[in-house]
Amino acid sequence: MKISRAAKAPLWLLPAVFSPCFIASASAADEQTMVVTATPGTVSELDTPAAVSVVSGEDLRHAAPRVNLSENLGSVPGLQIQNRQNYAQDLQLSMRGFGSRSTYGVRGIRMYVDGIPATMPDGQGYTSNFDLNSIDSVEVLRGPFSALYGNASGGVIDVKTETGAQPPKIEAGTWYGSYGSVRYGLKATGATGDGTQAGDVDYSVSTTRFTTHGYRDHSGARKNLANAKLGVRLDDASKLTLIFNSVDIKANDPGGLSRDEWKENPRQSPRGDQYNTRKSTKQTQAGLRYDRALGENDDISVMAYAGERETVQYQSIPRAPQLNPTHPGGVIDLTRHYQGIDSRWTHRGDLGDVPFSFTTGLNYENLIEKRKGYENFSMVNGAPVFGEKGSLRRDERNLMWNVDPYLQTSWQLTDKLSLDAGVRYSNIWFDSNDHYVTGRNGDDSGEANYHKWLPAGSLKYALTDAWNVYVSAGRGFETPTINELSYRAGGINGLNLDLKPSTSDTVEIGSKTRIGNGLLTAALFQTDTDNEIVTDTSSGGRTTYKNAGKTRRQGVELGLDQQFGDAWKLKAAWTYLNATYRTDVCNGDVNCNGNRMPGIARNMVYASMGYEPETGWYAGGDVRYMSSIMADDENTAKAPSYTTVGLNTGYKVKKGNWMLDVFGRVDNLFDRDYVGSVIVNEGNGRYYEPAPGRNYGVGAAVTYSFE
Repeated sequence: MKISRAAKAPLWLLPAVFSPCFIASASAADEQTMVVTATPGTVSELDTPAAVSVVSGEDLRHAAPRVNLSENLGSVPGLQIQNRQNYAQDLQLSMRGFGSRSTYGVRGIRMYVDGIPATMPDGQGYTSNFDLNSIDSVEVLRGPFSALYGNASGGVIDVKTETGAQPPKIEAGTWYGSYGSVRYGLKATGATGDGTQAGDVDYSVSTTRFTTHGYRDHSGARKNLANAKLGVRLDDASKLTLIFNSVDIKANDPGGLSRDEWKENPRQSPRGDQYNTRKSTKQTQAGLRYDRALGENDDISVMAYAGERETVQYQSIPRAPQLNPTHPGGVIDLTRHYQGIDSRWTHRGDLGDVPFSFTTGLNYENLIEKRKGYENFSMVNGAPVFGEKGSLRRDERNLMWNVDPYLQTSWQLTDKLSLDAGVRYSNIWFDSNDHYVTGRNGDDSGEANYHKWLPAGSLKYALTDAWNVYVSAGRGFETPTINELSYRAGGINGLNLDLKPSTSDTVEIGSKTRIGNGLLTAALFQTDTDNEIVTDTSSGGRTTYKNAGKTRRQGVELGLDQQFGDAWKLKAAWTYLNATYRTDVCNGDVNCNGNRMPGIARNMVYASMGYEPETGWYAGGDVRYMSSIMADDENTAKAPSYTTVGLNTGYKVKKGNWMLDVFGRVDNLFDRDYVGSVIVNEGNGRYYEPAPGRNYGVGAAVTYSFE
């Protein structure tokens, strides 16, 4: 990586746990070339020696509902992101197979919003607080260097919201879609000064409300979201940035269907109606980032944040199992307080004729969870009425925290050859105090400690100015989440402390080539994992986990982002991923050695073409193919492959200080009947979460610029 000598302002480092840090910006020399900031200097996406994709906020919002991250992120190779049609359980997201076991939320992937982790210290993550209306860029990192972000980093997603600039703007937008779906929002951005003088201020504020009846029965939802960022230039060498985010969700949970139920009526929700399954979530967080240039060759950055997340979930668990004195009940009541601080120092210099840099720092994260469980029924005239909070059955305090030092260095060995290397020492502690000790329900308190050295390195060689190749390797580490430790199989009470962390070794070979105004990328990789954490049983909204021994992921990723002329855009991605068990993970007489890991598609293809001028008519279409996905370890159930087509068109008109954008779109044009996602190893065979047939949407956004 070439080191910039001219930059004296503080580096906008990705406020994640470790570098390389990928932050999108526009290249002054070539507006069609995506540029990322990586410690220690500024390099193009072409020159980054890792599988990284950058998607702009404008591309995410183009002719889209602006509700789910899955809408326009299909162009990223290696990323499997699916809408469950269930706002109680979040999106289903995995990267190169990491995270595929998740029955709700996101596992195995580190996620950030403006430097604040959307992944908790235990590895449990959520996308519900991502505000698409204010996103500036989404950066997706796969492969060995992901390991340098610490625990649960099978991949990294960094969401960066807009930074206000002159002239000030205000935007109001709305969208109406099938199944009673409505979104409307308001956004204001602006700045005083050009951001280089003391006292200059920039701001970006966005708020959104979304409601839907839902495609399936018992799947209605309401979501309120707010995001704000305020930056203050303290002097010519330092800046302070305040970040705030809040989300409030109430959603019914339609649950999974058996194959027969899916074929009979994909929109039904028999358990949802019977048990009134639902979930409410409130999350508020704030962060403060300080960046300072100590001189031409040194920068420091400190990021501190804190937040609270409250969740209440009603599950579809019958009364009979809950009569067991050790059963924790059918209602989960969680309150999580989390906080952390990440501090780092970056230095650039020369050793002889070899430019080099290093970044070193310390990361601390803390999570305090108060977990209670209640019966999900009350007795009326001798009969249970489900969907009501009953007697207390669980009460505990869980604590998880980590302290991780890290170091990364980069050397430009020759004009064509560069070396990047780094190491992180991840230390994670878990402690649980059981406050519900009564009768046959004993004291289930416990503790655990996990630690691992996480090294990574890469060599990059520039064959030409427009063609780079690289090889990289690294070791990853993933501990059980608190949720995965919370339950043992067989309805036994207490913590699953026999669950071990998994360790993975990855090797990757890549190539990146600039073709005109586009970029063609290719990556070949293999990941071997020991003690893979997989789903053991899943029933009634409750999932238990176990270690699978050894697994292997081998694959190929191809990506193309191309622009023709002034307005034609082409994006394409192909992912081949062969993920298999290398030891027997199944219970009973079935041998699963060699079976495909569930929840992972072997082939994914995406292609989109659009005509997108700055003003006037625009139109485009996309095609998505997903191969079959196994639903269980035995490979006896699977979701069939499918292909869908989407079309969009719209019109942009600019008059004076006003800009109006009106659009319409249709998804699943040919009305395919398919499964959008699966619930891995669901104990009752209710694996399937159906996707909607042909559906429509129209939207509009109006912007006024105070020029």
